[in-house]
Amino acid sequence: MKFEYLMNKRENIPNTKKVLLKEDLGGFFRYDKTFEGLLTCIFDAYERKTFPEKLFDEQEIEPLFTDEIHTVITDEEKSSRVWKGLEKKLSKYGCNMITHVWLSEEPHSDELIFRYICKVYNSKQSIETNFGDADVLEMNQLAKKVSQERQRILMFVRFQKTADDMFFAPISPMYNALPLAVEHFIDRFADQKWIIYDTKRNYGYYYDLKTATEMTLDNQDNFLDGKLNESLMATDEKLFQELWKGYFKSMTIKERINPKLHRQHLPIRFWKYLTEKQK
Repeated sequence: MKFEYLMNKRENIPNTKKVLLKEDLGGFFRYDKTFEGLLTCIFDAYERKTFPEKLFDEQEIEPLFTDEIHTVITDEEKSSRVWKGLEKKLSKYGCNMITHVWLSEEPHSDELIFRYICKVYNSKQSIETNFGDADVLEMNQLAKKVSQERQRILMFVRFQKTADDMFFAPISPMYNALPLAVEHFIDRFADQKWIIYDTKRNYGYYYDLKTATEMTLDNQDNFLDGKLNESLMATDEKLFQELWKGYFKSMTIKERINPKLHRQHLPIRFWKYLTEKQK
C-alpha cells in the first residue's frame, strides 16, 4: 500500500482540521535523530493516529508526568514512502526546503518539519506559499539561511595543496550546508583530488577523481588555526599563497575600503580560512 494512499483513506487519518490543534496532541515520540527516523515518525503518527507533543532523541530524559512514549524504529521502507508522498504533494523547491531546514541543525527544527509535513498532507491545496502560517514562514526563512550559507561555502573555500598532491580546505559553516555544496566542487574541480573538511562537525568529503566520499579525521592538530601545517604543504604552496596575497593587496582601492560592508558580505568567521586574510 502506498503511503499517500494510506494518507487519503478517511478511516486512517484524523480530521485534518483537528490534527494539529494542541488539544489533539498526545504522548511523545523517541527516535534516533536521523532524517529517515523523522520521516518514520510521520508514518507512525498517522498509522497510530497519535501526534506527539514533542520529539526526543534516544538519550534524552522524558518529563516526569508522561502518559505515553512511543519509540520509533527507523524504517527505510516507511521513510521512503513518506518521501515519495511528499514529492507528489510538493514542488522540488518544497522538498529541498525540508532538507535545508533539517541541515540547519537548529533546536527543535525536527518538530518544525514534523508540523510542516503534517500540514502538507492535511491540506488539499499547496501550502508552500501560505506565509500566513507561522510554520510555513519559519520553514522558508530557515531554509533561506541555510541556502545562503551554502553560497558562502562556494565563495570562501580556499584550497591548500599538500605534499602528496591533494588539495585540502578546512571550513566551519554556521549550518551543516557542506552536503549541499559538494556537487559544485565535484563539477568545478573534477580533475584533482581534494578534501573539504567541516572542522565544526568533524567530517568532510574526499574526492578521488571519481566519487566524493564522506570521511572523518582522527584529529585536527594539523590545521587548528584554519591553515595547513607548513610541513604538510607542497613545496610551492607557500609561494602561491604569497602571490595570491600580493594580487589581493594590489587590487585593493584604499579609498573605497568600507569595513562594515566588508564584514557584512564576508563574515569574520570565515577569515581564518582565507589565504588573503593571513598575515
